[in-house]
Amino acid sequence: MIGISPRESVETLEAIEPPLDREVLIGVVVTTALVEALAAVSGSEVWLLGLLVFLPGTASALCTVRQTAFVAVWTACVVTATVVLRDRDGGHWLDRLLLILLTLALGLISVYACRRRISREAEMLRLRSTAAAMQRHILRPLPLVTDDALVNGLYEPLHEDRLVGGDIYDVVASPWGTRVLIGDVQGKGLAAVGAAFAVIGAFREAAYREPTLTALVDTLDDAVVRHNSYAEQTGEDERFVTALILCVDLHEEAQMVNCGHVAPLLVHDDGVTRLEPDSGVPLGLAELANEPVTVNWFDFPPGATVLLTTDGLTETRASDGTFYPLEERVAKNAGLSPTELPGVLHDDARAFARGSDRHDDIAVLTVRRSAAR
Repeated sequence: MIGISPRESVETLEAIEPPLDREVLIGVVVTTALVEALAAVSGSEVWLLGLLVFLPGTASALCTVRQTAFVAVWTACVVTATVVLRDRDGGHWLDRLLLILLTLALGLISVYACRRRISREAEMLRLRSTAAAMQRHILRPLPLVTDDALVNGLYEPLHEDRLVGGDIYDVVASPWGTRVLIGDVQGKGLAAVGAAFAVIGAFREAAYREPTLTALVDTLDDAVVRHNSYAEQTGEDERFVTALILCVDLHEEAQMVNCGHVAPLLVHDDGVTRLEPDSGVPLGLAELANEPVTVNWFDFPPGATVLLTTDGLTETRASDGTFYPLEERVAKNAGLSPTELPGVLHDDARAFARGSDRHDDIAVLTVRRSAAR
């Protein structure tokens, strides 16, 4: 995955590894020998020597500047030697001179192109390293462990080169228990990412400050409203955010508030149960709601796992338009650990959707009570 997912550390971003010097030497010698052999067999050397002109171009796309310069010099020497030593038929000297000059020119261009490529790769690596550092602070790498819960999972944005998309998650250990957020911002693009940042920042502050989930949700709603007010001033579209907030503490019950988000699943010894909390309006639309925020309680015994996901998984479709049967597949893999389950579901969904385009980010979280508790 891209992008960055917890299954692939953002710290592993590296530039493309160039080949070893001996690999370059072997490749150049073998190619030269083949071209010369074909030239000898066909009896027409000049047009076959033109194949060697492409050696520096290939090196410029794969090798270092030093290696590309070596290939360019090697090619120029081989072409020159062949033209000079095998000129028995008295061919036109201008044609042979032009071939040598063309080889030299293409060699210089290849070295220049290689230098530009490496410079561009270095710049892209710096940008991705900066983005990866930002991503680590915006979406913390999983797993996350608190005194109350172990949260694991994966995150994969639709556009892997952006590292962060419209799906969000976070975990805060508060004085009232561990609070887990998963959400999905309406729409795509950088504007959706801006709304995601606003919700995550508000959650990290309010989850520790607000004693009740209702007050926490009110704060998150205010954050989205303020973000939309700023977006309107800058000419951007307003956004709403579906979200589900879960709170796990010392009791064998847990609390949750659903703001228009995908209902969670409870995985336990008896199978899989779909939790059906009262669904409120998404964040940013509280003014349109006639009912106050509702907190739902459910049994969360030791050994059980709560599966939280976004609609990027539940709305995955096969080529025939069939939706991914999440509950059925979770029941099939209920014996897996919370660490393994998200990855298995993700791979299974990708196999299910083979041949069809993907249209959304994917976030999958598993929440289990901490063994220490």
